[in-house]
Amino acid sequence: GALFREGEACGACYQVMCNYMLDPKWCLRRAVVTITATNFCPANNNGGWCDPPRQHFDMSMPAFLRIARQGNEGIVPVLYRRVSCKRSGGVRFTLKGQSNFNMVMISNVGGSGDVKTAWIRGSKTRTWVPMHRNWGANWQSSNMDLRSQILSFKITLVDGKTLEFFNVVPSSWKFGQTFASQTQFS
Repeated sequence: GALFREGEACGACYQVMCNYMLDPKWCLRRAVVTITATNFCPANNNGGWCDPPRQHFDMSMPAFLRIARQGNEGIVPVLYRRVSCKRSGGVRFTLKGQSNFNMVMISNVGGSGDVKTAWIRGSKTRTWVPMHRNWGANWQSSNMDLRSQILSFKITLVDGKTLEFFNVVPSSWKFGQTFASQTQFS
């Protein structure tokens, strides 16, 4: 919770290393892994590792084993820092929802990786409409039927960088499809 910031940090990248000075038995010396924040570690309100103000990474086993020895697949002390996200390919937009409720999952975002604001524009509406974060990487807009329209997006990251993604989604799109832009944050 302390790192995820109500879903705003979804997509942010961190460089993580096990703190060898605090746990030489389990930590690999100078081993580093870069991870992307993709999910939330829920607090249990009982002093657990995910309870605020603790900062906790719930890592996959392959990522964990790059910084710590096998045999202690649990909790180790870590050092971390925010780093730029390096992505291959363009920003991806996955369309979800129904006729008057549009949800878009924005993924594969480079640069700071975490989206601050998002807008959508249909080829018939021709104006940028602000979207609201639903949760994590999912953004929504309501009361607009954007079916059968070419869709464009505008995204601002937490570091202030903004890009416009014109005509990313063709008018023949269906809910459940994912489309990749030709553009990426650096």
